[in-house]
Amino acid sequence: MATNDPQNETTELACVEETLMSLEKLDRASPDLWPEQSELHIVPGVNEFIAQNLPPTDQGSWSTALTSDDLNQLHQLGNLTVTSLIAEVKKLHDEAYQLGLEEAKEMTRGKYLNIFKNNK
Repeated sequence: MATNDPQNETTELACVEETLMSLEKLDRASPDLWPEQSELHIVPGVNEFIAQNLPPTDQGSWSTALTSDDLNQLHQLGNLTVTSLIAEVKKLHDEAYQLGLEEAKEMTRGKYLNIFKNNK
């Protein structure tokens, strides 16, 4: 039969805490090994290190279907600054919005011209 002895429970908790205690010292300097890129000091980060040290055979199969124009466009986009890339994305968003408006207008026009009749 188990008793509710507070002294016994306290010693059991202390034993459990001692078994969970880790004496390992963590090296807090590790983030300095791979600093993030900033505009003030250009130091290669982890992604750049991985990209430089990948074997050439590990390139993805996605690049096989690209034309030289596609690759040139990728390189141009890759060389843009953050603000230029944001401006490019905004431009693409605006173009997509305008295309959506034109499509909605043409769909409405087709509806009024009865192009989309059900033929049953």
